[in-house]
Amino acid sequence: MSAFILNEIRRGAYLDSVALMRLSRTVAGLPGVLEAALMIGTPSNKKIMEDAGILTAEGGAAQGNDLVIAIKGRDEAAARAALDEAKTQLDAPKVASKEDAGHAARTLRAAAKNLPEANLALISVPGPFAVAEARNAIANGLHVMIFSDNVPVEQERELKEEASARGLLVMGPDCGTAILNGVPLAFANVIAKGDIGIVAASGTGLQEVSTLIDRYGKGITHGIGVGGRDLKEAVGGITTMMAIDALDRDPETRHIVLISKPPSAKVADAILARIGESKKDFTLCFVGLDKLSLPKNAALVSTLTEAAEKALGRPVAAAGGAPAARSGALRGLYSGGTLCAEAQVILRRKGIGVASNTPIPGVPKPSGKAENTVLDLGDDEYTIGRPHPMIDPGLRNEMLKQALASKDIAVILLDVVIGYGAHEDPAGSVAEVLSVTPENGPLVIASVTGTEADPQNYSAQVRRLREAGVIVEASNARAVELAAAVLASGANEARLRQES
Repeated sequence: MSAFILNEIRRGAYLDSVALMRLSRTVAGLPGVLEAALMIGTPSNKKIMEDAGILTAEGGAAQGNDLVIAIKGRDEAAARAALDEAKTQLDAPKVASKEDAGHAARTLRAAAKNLPEANLALISVPGPFAVAEARNAIANGLHVMIFSDNVPVEQERELKEEASARGLLVMGPDCGTAILNGVPLAFANVIAKGDIGIVAASGTGLQEVSTLIDRYGKGITHGIGVGGRDLKEAVGGITTMMAIDALDRDPETRHIVLISKPPSAKVADAILARIGESKKDFTLCFVGLDKLSLPKNAALVSTLTEAAEKALGRPVAAAGGAPAARSGALRGLYSGGTLCAEAQVILRRKGIGVASNTPIPGVPKPSGKAENTVLDLGDDEYTIGRPHPMIDPGLRNEMLKQALASKDIAVILLDVVIGYGAHEDPAGSVAEVLSVTPENGPLVIASVTGTEADPQNYSAQVRRLREAGVIVEASNARAVELAAAVLASGANEARLRQES
């Protein structure tokens, strides 16, 4: 049966990318719909839709301030019905209170005038427009969090230099998580107030460490996201250095945790020199980096769990005893990129070979053979025309079904990330898949990144997974350690059988 592709453009229409992802998920779930995407017509977004095979000539004519509705249906009737529903959803009146209506503004300048006490602007517009809006915010004396991506790195540096001269932070671009004065921004969790400050170039890294700190009885002052490129030499760690300065001055912050992929050598030297000037203790987690010459007040750790433990001054619960040995491969299906990287670090440390689509140094790309593989399903190759798996677990559910049916796979690793912005019940989604799988399938091991105060509730998510037969560990690192123990036991058992 041939598919029918339908595009429609809404000129001069803009919606936040997260809102569009959620609407795309709703439309994609309609009867007869094979794929659906609602995206702003930037060149990068049109390339995504073209690569997904859902862009027509009409959609290709969209400009950077237009909205493209792209539907791929089993037939024309299904595509047109889905398009009608998408337009109905887009045109649905937005319900707002009288209080909210009083603050409505069409420009950042007007918003700043309506809310003179505000000191931060969160920007989520297409990348080509994000720089202008950020400059606008900086000119109005506002700190900036840029959720948008597709901002050229040279413009990122210019923005950060401009803001720094005014004493203002620019978090991002592509900053997905921050918690400032207890206020969660974008993909973030409800974290208790405490005396630990976090500076993070990784959204899920910040979430994992902050939620562990909360669940083990402490809290944070601030969780400052800096964007994934801030510690590259092209940007120079501008926001990271400013965040360290701010937390160092803050009398409520006792301990500072820094989370990132390995920084450039030049940026690392500058950061370490600045840390050495502080009287506070620091924990550095540069995921994938195990050796570094440190000042006396700093410790280097390999995993996010170890970072939380250092800040807490106490251990996170150890992985449970390994179940019966399993022979076969491991398959990790991750929604958090840093959690996927952490899994690679731990497996290599345990002497277990692993491949990944987003490999850390020394790890190969998947070969297509039956091998230990951990996948970051939030990477661009898996989100073409689809919402991020933290928002919509549909793609991961399909891959989970395939892994459960495979005779080559012994252990499946999952991360379940909850909090604001995430799926309303990710554990329930996993449990639904497991309810129709054979009992003698692969062992499923997971962790939940979240807190009791999150909308989805940490304990409820853990309970739902365990009821479905999932082994739930206290953190991603503990889940990987248990999976490694199972694989090692299986390999040892197989070796003994061959020798006997």
